[in-house]
Amino acid sequence: MKKLFLIIGAPGSGKTTDASIIAQNNSDKIAHFSTGELLRAETESKSELGKTIDNYISQGNLVPLDIVVNTIITAIKNSPKDVILLDGYPRSVEQMKRLDEILKSEKSIQLISVIEVTVSEQTAKDRVLGRARGEDDNERVFNNRMKVYTEPLGAIQSFYTTKRALQKINGERDIESIVKDMENFIKTRI
Repeated sequence: MKKLFLIIGAPGSGKTTDASIIAQNNSDKIAHFSTGELLRAETESKSELGKTIDNYISQGNLVPLDIVVNTIITAIKNSPKDVILLDGYPRSVEQMKRLDEILKSEKSIQLISVIEVTVSEQTAKDRVLGRARGEDDNERVFNNRMKVYTEPLGAIQSFYTTKRALQKINGERDIESIVKDMENFIKTRI
């Protein structure tokens, strides 16, 4: 049985870095997947699917639901580790509902918790524009990505709070404190 933790947060919240450090610290049992990295790997393959995904990502828009969900479920099932940290998902109510439907019928994967790394919009903006990793790290794309993130956030929080699965972690602190809190929480749940 795969134990799934979803890690959500604004662009620049640190969710990917936090999850990758935890996976490195526990490489014997925890795997980390970033939705963005899974999709970028496909775009770098230059496949037709990759070109389609790139058209969405380069504009800061969401990749179509079936492409994202199939990519994620395949990665989880193929992981040699039993504990999976998946960051950057869900980013819409539709993604959330689709995953919930799949997990109801997919007996080999159990959602343990959704961890939200919370930061202010200003902190997120400062981090994203400060790192400027690629052409999608500019103010226009950041504002669109932030809007895409915040519009469904209330519904996502409410859904997972009702399921008693939502855990918030303050992402405004130093990375060591954030990682320690998140790692301790995960370990208590597995």
